[in-house]
Amino acid sequence: MSTTSPSNKFADYLELGKLRLSSLAILAVLAGIMMGSPAEIPGWGLLFGTLLGTAFIAIGGNAMNMYLERETDVLMDRTEERPIQTGRLQAQQVKTFALVTFAAGVALLLIFSNLYATLLCSSIFLTYVLIYTPMKRRSNLNTLVGAVPGALPPVVGYVAVTSEIDSYAILLFLIVFFWQIPHFLAIAWRYRDQYQNAGLIMLPVEDPDGHVTGLHMVTYGFSLLAVSVFPASPGFQLFGKTYFYSALVLGLIFLATTALAAVKRNYATMRLCFLTSIIYLPLVLAAMVFDRAMQVSG
Repeated sequence: MSTTSPSNKFADYLELGKLRLSSLAILAVLAGIMMGSPAEIPGWGLLFGTLLGTAFIAIGGNAMNMYLERETDVLMDRTEERPIQTGRLQAQQVKTFALVTFAAGVALLLIFSNLYATLLCSSIFLTYVLIYTPMKRRSNLNTLVGAVPGALPPVVGYVAVTSEIDSYAILLFLIVFFWQIPHFLAIAWRYRDQYQNAGLIMLPVEDPDGHVTGLHMVTYGFSLLAVSVFPASPGFQLFGKTYFYSALVLGLIFLATTALAAVKRNYATMRLCFLTSIIYLPLVLAAMVFDRAMQVSG
């Protein structure tokens, strides 16, 4: 009789958290924290407590997503090897893990940050689980709805430090919101047949020739470029030249790959768009944090 080793079981639980996706959210939280305290490194308790608390909530949300989508995940090649589908974990185990990690994340945020950041981060979990996940079976607007909780992590970090939402917090939200649309549509286009087989109503599933999908990608790509550059433009100058030119160059590169994917609409160009998006986000956030720190110190 074979048994699962503790190390393998631990790896199965880690897989529930979709660590690559969660790591982007944690990076965005860190950017928000640094934006909120540009003159100095925040207290270690606030820094690590907020990051760890947000990580737990993100992992809990992803695990609950796997629990709720267990019947559709088994119908897609890209998800059929997940822990529930292979029997490595039982559905109830996954649900319990999701709720426990969410509760732990809330507790950490309450202890180390503040009530505003805690409520904001909790809303990410609730919106993702209760609205976005079931909406994937009902409307292709799910990507837009899902982009709202997806854009809140940097705001959580910012509010954890400042306890307020101002122009910097709004900019962080808008950049991540607009970034998500071409990023996720590039994924949805590549796996549209699998989504269709699973009964998930993504835009590319209802757009066989891809013209509407491509139009959405380019529209949000342009919007991302505009919203990222505008705050550093003459007359507004929320940021300096370092950020302006960084955001401009990075935005044009991302827009170019997005436009190519929108026109060609094949696996290779959609994958290129996706990979570019993964590089774009941490670089533009880093440029923003660096420029903000330079402004304060100068």
